[in-house]
Amino acid sequence: MIRTEEMLLNVGPQHPSTHGVFRIVLKIDGETIIEATPVIGYLHRGTEKLAENLQYTQIIPYTDRMDYLAAMTNNYVICHAVETMMNIDIPERADFLRVIVMELGRVASHLVWFGTYLLDIGAMSPFLYAFRERESIINMLNEISGARLTFNYMRVGGVKWDAPEGWIEKVRDFVPYMREQLAGYHDLVSGNEIFLNRVKGIGTYSAQEALNYSLSGANLRCTGVNWDLRKDEPYSIYNRFTFDVPVQSTGDAWARYQCRMAEIEESLKILEQAAEQMPGEGAVMAKVPKIIKPPAGEAFVRIESPRGEIGCYIASEGKKEPYRLKFRRPSFYNLQILPKLLVGENISNLITILGGIDIVLGEVDG
Repeated sequence: MIRTEEMLLNVGPQHPSTHGVFRIVLKIDGETIIEATPVIGYLHRGTEKLAENLQYTQIIPYTDRMDYLAAMTNNYVICHAVETMMNIDIPERADFLRVIVMELGRVASHLVWFGTYLLDIGAMSPFLYAFRERESIINMLNEISGARLTFNYMRVGGVKWDAPEGWIEKVRDFVPYMREQLAGYHDLVSGNEIFLNRVKGIGTYSAQEALNYSLSGANLRCTGVNWDLRKDEPYSIYNRFTFDVPVQSTGDAWARYQCRMAEIEESLKILEQAAEQMPGEGAVMAKVPKIIKPPAGEAFVRIESPRGEIGCYIASEGKKEPYRLKFRRPSFYNLQILPKLLVGENISNLITILGGIDIVLGEVDG
């Protein structure tokens, strides 16, 4: 009988495959994980507390830095919460622009996940291809917002300014190009035996477990639960578009991969329809007070970000700063199931499981 001793192993916080400044303390027996303890907080920015001393328009740039791969959806959720409290009607053209930039951001976010996930597992080429296509999106978002990562485009009542001349045509041209590249990704990766051996049956959990851990996004839909806030609690103008919600049933890393890759295709459908239906002219900002002061009370709104359900709670005393601001950050909730998934796994599957959850540490730490 071979006798082994338990050993404590630190993974991170400097490890390049931990998807941010994140640390896991592992207790291992040989190469088998018997306990995993996540250590978070290295990126804590105190966004919610800082917001109590900021005017509402000043808070928007802080949201860019939470999930920095989905800055547009972060921008939107706080604006949506304030607009709900103030009962502001958004101009139609502004709503179309919001949807287009959010769906471009969703595709770009999934491309970062796809490329880095394959890099984690040991494949270099998909990373290069994914970032090539992401660069096209970043250039378009840069053109409309003036930034390349922490976009600050949404405003309470609409958007910062209208799209530049010819910009919508660029979005329209991007859709067939991205579809062609997506088919190439599937040819390169989705049928690859080595990749399938690394992800099939790894990190499996049930639909009930996903619900118990408050998982959302692809981490929930991979278990067969058909839930997408764009469909189930439509906001903005999403109810005008025809698209499907990708769902898988096996609840493993392979199912999460399939969901996210299919979500890229569905976002392209939305972009195609939005570019065609967008009104040719019109206002992009509602008439709002110079200083935003929601009435006393509270509101909670939630939307579908690339990582799942992001919510924003505001408690107002009728002042220009919120009394309390709280975000429901999907990466934080999705990360909760990681210790359970790692117990009993071989240490070589750690990064496969962690990468499959798709977290952004800026959002985990707040």
